[in-house]
Amino acid sequence: MAVVVVTDASSRLPVELLGKWAIRVVPLHILLDGEDLRDGVDEIPEDVHKLHATTAAATPAELADAYQQALADSEGDGVVAVHISSALSGTCGAAERTAADLDPKVRVVDSRSAAMGTGFVALAAARAAAAGADLDAVADAARSAVSRGHAFIVVHRLDNLRRSGRIGGAKAWLGTALALKPLLRIDDGKLVLAQRVRTVTAATAAMIDRVCEAVGDAPAAVAVHHVDNPDGAREVAAALAQRLPACEPAIVTPLGPVLALHVGAGAVAVCVDADPALRA
Repeated sequence: MAVVVVTDASSRLPVELLGKWAIRVVPLHILLDGEDLRDGVDEIPEDVHKLHATTAAATPAELADAYQQALADSEGDGVVAVHISSALSGTCGAAERTAADLDPKVRVVDSRSAAMGTGFVALAAARAAAAGADLDAVADAARSAVSRGHAFIVVHRLDNLRRSGRIGGAKAWLGTALALKPLLRIDDGKLVLAQRVRTVTAATAAMIDRVCEAVGDAPAAVAVHHVDNPDGAREVAAALAQRLPACEPAIVTPLGPVLALHVGAGAVAVCVDADPALRA
C-alpha cells in the first residue's frame, strides 16, 4: 500500500487537497455553553470567536482511532501524523503518547506551526508517501518541511490574545497596549511578537514585507488565512501575487474556529513553505 498521513483540523487544508493527497484529519474541540463541538464535524457558529468559548485538544481516543484505521489502510507501511505546534496545543503531546502506546510504525511530527504552516508539513509528507517513500523517508520529508516554514499574523483586537495565553512574552506589552495592532510570528512553534505597529494598514504592509523577505525570488507555497475578513485576505493575497511572481497564487481560507478564538475578528495570517519543489 503506502504510508498514510494524518493531521488535525487546525491545519486548514482545503477539502480538495485532503482528497488529492489522501490525508486524514482528526478534529480539535471547542467548548461552548456546555457543548463539546468538533471542528470539521459539528456545526460551529461562524462568530464563535466573539463568544465565551474555549478550545481543547484532540482526545487520545480520537487519535488512537484515526491512527489505527490509517495503519490498517496502509497495510503495515505505517502512519505519519503531523500536528499543530506542541507550544500552542496539547494535541501533539497526546499524539506522541498515543503513538507510543499503539505501534512503532506510527510516527508523530510536531509541525512547530499552525494553520497551513501545519498543512504544508502534512502535504510534504503526503507527497513523499504518494511517491512511494517508506516510513522513515516520509517522516523525514515532514521534518524537513518544518524547518522551511514561516508564519505571520496581524491581529486587530487584543481581547482574544489576552484570554488565550498563547503569546510568548505577552505580559511585557499586552496589558498596557492601547491602539496596538501587533504583527505576530511563529518562532520555533511559539506565537511571539514580531513588531509593534499602530495601524492595521502598517502592520499588514510589514507582514507582506516579511513574507517577501522569507521567500526571496524562488517559488514557494503560500497560504493566506483570515478571521471574518475575506476582503483583507484577498488584498494580502493580491499584493503577494504581485511581489512574488515566481510563486503560484496563494491558497486563501478562513483561519478556522479553533485558532480564531485565540486571535479574534479581523486577523489575517500568511503561512509559507519556502521549498520551490512543493506545489499544491
